[in-house]
Amino acid sequence: MFKYGSLVGWGDTMLSYRNRLLLIGTVVTVAVLGTVFLQAPAPTLTVDQLIENKTDHIDEEVAVRGEIRDGSINESTMTFVLEGAEFTLVVDYSNAGSISNGLGDNRTVYAEGLFKTSDGLYVVEADVIKTSCPSKYEEEV
Repeated sequence: MFKYGSLVGWGDTMLSYRNRLLLIGTVVTVAVLGTVFLQAPAPTLTVDQLIENKTDHIDEEVAVRGEIRDGSINESTMTFVLEGAEFTLVVDYSNAGSISNGLGDNRTVYAEGLFKTSDGLYVVEADVIKTSCPSKYEEEV
C-alpha cells in the first residue's frame, strides 16, 4: 500500500541529494576557477616594454623575452645580457633549474623571474630559461 507521507519523504530525500550535488559541483567549479585565475601566467614582455614600465614591475615576477647580446654570456657569474630594440637587461640564471644546450649568442630567450635593480642595473633573477630551437629556423639542405 502507498501512503502519501512515504512519497513526500522520498521526494524530500531526492531534493536534498540534488541540492548536495549542486552544492558540491558549485564548490568544485569555484575552486578550479579560483586556481586558474590566481595562477594565471604573467603576459610575456619584451625587454623594451619591461624597462619602459619598470616602476610597475620592480620586485615582481615577470616573463620577458629578448635576444642574447654577443659575448655577454658569463658562465662564472651565470649571467647574460638580453637586448631589446632600445634597452638591455641583465639576466641572472644561477637559480634556473635546467637550461637547454641552446643558450648562445644572438639567440632568442624567454626568462621568468624576479625583476629588480642591482648596482644601478635592471636584473631578472630567472627561475626559468627557455631558448628557441635553432633547427626550426635553419633551411633544410
